[in-house]
Amino acid sequence: MIRLLIADDHPIVREGLRRIAADQPGISVVAEAASAAEALERVANTAVDVMLLDVSMPGPTFIEVLQQVRRDHPSVKVLVLSVHPEDQWAVRALRAGAAGYLTKDHSPEQLIEAIRRVYRGSKYVTPALAEKLATGLEAGGAATPHEGLSDREYEVLRALGTGLSVKDVAGRLNLSPKTVSTYRTRILEKMQLRTNADLVRYVRDHALGD
Repeated sequence: MIRLLIADDHPIVREGLRRIAADQPGISVVAEAASAAEALERVANTAVDVMLLDVSMPGPTFIEVLQQVRRDHPSVKVLVLSVHPEDQWAVRALRAGAAGYLTKDHSPEQLIEAIRRVYRGSKYVTPALAEKLATGLEAGGAATPHEGLSDREYEVLRALGTGLSVKDVAGRLNLSPKTVSTYRTRILEKMQLRTNADLVRYVRDHALGD
């Protein structure tokens, strides 16, 4: 029996995922969480085999959740579910320890296939993502500028790229304005950009915004 934890802050989404899982033999939803903190608490106190983890939840980032689960509960397989295209988060999720990445526009059948595959110890990626990863290897690791950013820098880039001020980004990411300004400086240097307008244009051109 695959013991499933559903972590998503939208009740309707959790209900839908629960119903999909309930229709499948050999899968049981043993816990649910509506925030990152709840997800960490549930996985620490419940016997779980696979966690379905949403990218956008209140609390610590999903990358931080991934890293902590991998460190403290290495037997738990984490399948990341997201409304964001694979180009935005998939590679970072896999690097952080995710067993797979699936966007929410895929079918229930694909979701169940992904759950069963990661439970068996395999990675789950779509053909499109597999092609992207293979292309990256063939190119010798060549990457677009934003792929050289740390996970936190990438979050700050995406937030600044929507036109938010440093103060607004600080509130959104639970950081101090001074820290956000430091990240902004690093991002501009790494990406060889000059202004916030350049960041906004880059995020728009690469479809990295929410």
